[in-house]
Amino acid sequence: MEKRHLGRTGLRVSRLGLGTMTWGRDTDEIAAAEQLKVFVDAGGTLIDTADVYADGGAEYLLSRLTENLIPRSELVIATKAGSTPDPDRRFDTSRGWLLAALDASLRRLGTDHVDLWQVHAYDPATPTEETLHALDLAVSSGRARYAGVAGFSGWQLAKAATWQLAHPERVPLASTQMEYSLLQRGIEREVLPAALDAGIGVLASSPIGRGVLTGKYRHGVPPESRGASPHLTGFVQPYLGERSRRIVDALATAAGGLASSPLAVSLAWVRDRPGVASALVGARTAAQLSAALSVEALTLPEEIRGALDDVSAPVHRYPDQGWTEL
Repeated sequence: MEKRHLGRTGLRVSRLGLGTMTWGRDTDEIAAAEQLKVFVDAGGTLIDTADVYADGGAEYLLSRLTENLIPRSELVIATKAGSTPDPDRRFDTSRGWLLAALDASLRRLGTDHVDLWQVHAYDPATPTEETLHALDLAVSSGRARYAGVAGFSGWQLAKAATWQLAHPERVPLASTQMEYSLLQRGIEREVLPAALDAGIGVLASSPIGRGVLTGKYRHGVPPESRGASPHLTGFVQPYLGERSRRIVDALATAAGGLASSPLAVSLAWVRDRPGVASALVGARTAAQLSAALSVEALTLPEEIRGALDDVSAPVHRYPDQGWTEL
């Protein structure tokens, strides 16, 4: 699998990453082991997890697999911190909370460092410079090799990137993780331009539209799908409307013309967008993951890419495209 640099850093990651959001909850150790083996055999390196996935269970499960199945040295492990169990404060990115969360993640992962440590979301109750100082401390102490953010809006990302770049002793942001697919192109308004300008690599989550772009939901919700899962039905439901149907229909037509699948075409579209370092794929089974990894051999013709761009185009109004456009 092709490797790409993560932003303007020396860290190289596989252009498809393996997401572990369901590990330790809907995905047990046997299924996770099968997925990891398939992923590594295909040349994948980037594993994305978080301290809140299965309340830490995903990190712990990954540690068992790096101990017994795949050497830690063969993986680029990325985790996230900043989410809280407090219903009145969803995120806490204070220095104390973040560094304590990182230490807990390292214990669960069974390693002395993570390759990429990410702030899970923007916290308006904490000064940005305090949050960024926690990232600096994590890297300078050797507990993290690189640092990034997730869920930051365009102005939040630009502010954080500018703060770091203005101080040579600070650690520049390597990445921003955001949802990006044919069904969700919102980052193109401000986040993606900010990332490109600052040299920050984009990690695209949910690149197949939370599973909807596979076409599996065209005739209802399959009982074994994430849309039927009590944990994830609310995650999938917003993407089952009329606009989604039009995009999925166009995707199916394109896939048919390429003798490919809607899954592969939608994934190739995201993977090769400007600024994207890696598209993060989550799967329920090893067979599903294998189908996604087959996209490595697919490059979309420009006419197909253009048609998909058109059918999925987001609405841009002032001030995104100039003063005179209404």
